[in-house]
Amino acid sequence: MTLRRRTVEHVFGTLKHWMRSTHFLTRRLGHVAAEMSLQLLAYNFQRVIRILGFAKTMRAIKVAGA
Repeated sequence: MTLRRRTVEHVFGTLKHWMRSTHFLTRRLGHVAAEMSLQLLAYNFQRVIRILGFAKTMRAIKVAGA
């Protein structure tokens, strides 16, 4: 359990450090979950843009929305 807790917390700590966020700005589990979800969404969008490039990402978003 101790090893698992360190491994999982490391991932969240790395993501929050990457987003330049030292702590959650909200309280209560539901609000914290929403804040973390938004940070993960932003992280994933930035990764997609780095992999595909901005133009291809925007085209894919337009196609998905149509």
